[in-house]
Amino acid sequence: MNTQQTEATNFGYNLMRDHLLPTLLGKHEDEILYWLGKDMARKFPVLSLEELPAFFKEAGWGQLTMDKTIKHEIHYILHNSSLLELSGGSCSLEAGFLAEQHQKVNGYVTECYGEKMPKESFIHFIVKGDPKSVL
Repeated sequence: MNTQQTEATNFGYNLMRDHLLPTLLGKHEDEILYWLGKDMARKFPVLSLEELPAFFKEAGWGQLTMDKTIKHEIHYILHNSSLLELSGGSCSLEAGFLAEQHQKVNGYVTECYGEKMPKESFIHFIVKGDPKSVL
């Protein structure tokens, strides 16, 4: 794919994420995108959590790397995400996707939240699971 095609694709994606979805979803944008991310994970399940970076890359969401694990939390860093270019774009779709993939693989209730770190040029996700809440 040449650079001109990539820029056009990013422009269209950014228009949708930064303007269309907020208008369409209104004040419930984050909640709806989170649940859509969970639904997407059910439709595109990974066999192991090691497959997540490849999925993110293939989906054009950026470069996902695991940063650290603390008890029942896993921290991820997402680089090269077009979400960082968006003025108000939510990262809830990706957070919901991560939460559901972890929940399916681990078999217990899991949630995730993400925070854009524009000064550091990445998005930080924290996935939290509750092993006592077995599905």
